[in-house]
Amino acid sequence: MSKQPSYVSGISDQPLLGMTIGDLFDRTVAQFPDNDALISRHQKLRYTYKELQQEVNRCARGLMKMGVQRGERVGIWSPNCAEWCITQFATAKIGAILVNINPSYRTHELEYALKQSGTSTLILQGEFKSSRYADMICELAPELKNSTTQTFRSERLPELKRVICLSDELASEGMFTWSDLMSMYDQVTEAELHDLQKTLQFDDPINIQYTSGTTGAPKGATLSHHNILNNGYFVGEGMNLTHKDRMVIPVPLYHCFGMVMGNLGCVTHGATMIYPSDGFDPELTLKAVEEEKATTLYGVPTMFIAELEHPDFDKFDLRHLRTGIMAGSNCPIEVMKKVIDKMHMKDVTICYGMTETSPVSFQTRMDAPLEKRVSTVGTIHPHLEVKLVDPESGRVVERGEKGELCTRGYSVMLGYWNNEEATTKSIVNGWMHTGDLAEMDEEGYVAITGRIKDMIIRGGENIYPRELEEFFYTHPDISDVQVIGVPDQKYGEEVMAWVKTHEGKTLNEQELRDFCKGKIAHYKVPRYFKFTQDFPMTVTGKIQKFKMRDQSIEELGLR
Repeated sequence: MSKQPSYVSGISDQPLLGMTIGDLFDRTVAQFPDNDALISRHQKLRYTYKELQQEVNRCARGLMKMGVQRGERVGIWSPNCAEWCITQFATAKIGAILVNINPSYRTHELEYALKQSGTSTLILQGEFKSSRYADMICELAPELKNSTTQTFRSERLPELKRVICLSDELASEGMFTWSDLMSMYDQVTEAELHDLQKTLQFDDPINIQYTSGTTGAPKGATLSHHNILNNGYFVGEGMNLTHKDRMVIPVPLYHCFGMVMGNLGCVTHGATMIYPSDGFDPELTLKAVEEEKATTLYGVPTMFIAELEHPDFDKFDLRHLRTGIMAGSNCPIEVMKKVIDKMHMKDVTICYGMTETSPVSFQTRMDAPLEKRVSTVGTIHPHLEVKLVDPESGRVVERGEKGELCTRGYSVMLGYWNNEEATTKSIVNGWMHTGDLAEMDEEGYVAITGRIKDMIIRGGENIYPRELEEFFYTHPDISDVQVIGVPDQKYGEEVMAWVKTHEGKTLNEQELRDFCKGKIAHYKVPRYFKFTQDFPMTVTGKIQKFKMRDQSIEELGLR
């Protein structure tokens, strides 16, 4: 008897939300006006939902007074802060498209994002760590320093009309400050904002997020109210979020994890958003969980590892924690077990998706057996479809076979901004091709086995890095491990493992080869090992294997 095809669809009694982000926000405020909405601990700012609405509406009216029109792009270039959240909801209320700019971008990447999106208004932090944002924008647009805020025109950034600096002290000539923006609200009435908000449609584009591709220039995934509002809502439903939950969000807001799964996940349920710091800090995160009596915590695996390995970890009271999300990259089984056991997150869930699908398409259920919660990314999200296809023929594979994961439904982006060619390649008949390899079991649970491009082909044998990484995580001295393929004259590719040991532990290559003996096939045993304390990664904690590969080729002289 032939097996079932690798296809699932998410059935739900709960309908999709057919409304804009601004309307949903106002509805939540009406339901929970006195609930804590936003706590930005590093800024010592706290807002109830009613107070946050006042700030959002002031910001929206200020932007209207500045001349920001529906459909215009408003860039935000800043680490996590209250103003980021306020801007997110204010732009949604006036139909401006928020362009998320990675806080680690430098001038070259910033220029590309601003030009490609046609950003008219840029809101930026004065400085963060070694980044002096105000200086960098002046380098790209030196005209700023010699202009008034009314006359600014840039040769290199012709569509940029106004720059708003969050810091009054670091704003240069020609820039507005956040105070300027927020003081303009009284020149536009509440009624004018309300009238504009009523004209918006839930299918309108509202957000552009640049995806950090492994090759080529970043592409701007364009997302609608409908895309991200519903995704945030159903992610929250997957954790049984309510207005009583308090969520610590240490992941970056510029990424879907922070602004959709975090901010929109909370706002659709009346829950509390808590920012522990501007950039990730394990101690400040643990402190926020304890002092704010948080019930929910988000993070990528590397963040949870850093929290668990903090020397004072045992001193923090984390008993209020119940749930949260681990996502963004492969979640090691051993880390998951410790999060459930030592951090009291018995209902923690794993999510899987990509920016282009708003982002989540799979989530583990809280009542799923532990084995399923640690070895799979769960089951299909409501109102979505997924199929696994043979990357060569495009035919749906049978359950238990590997195939490329493709998603269809409300969450698929509108397209890549101003890039029809890339859009047409990625979305075929409504299906978003993710580039991820996966396997589906008889119950519809999916395990991600790697990237099509990450798969190692050694002498004709397909080797999946994820499988080897899970094997090495069972070694008691290994804290983290990443497996890549490097070129080889004889076999085409060879296996290499980058290994990070627990503090105070050391390993050598021979010990690891002995550990492999008799447990995994000989052709899967890495030819090369590199012992390291960190991995190249994006701000969101995604490991950049292409950088590891380039570095390893250089170090091993394999060119």
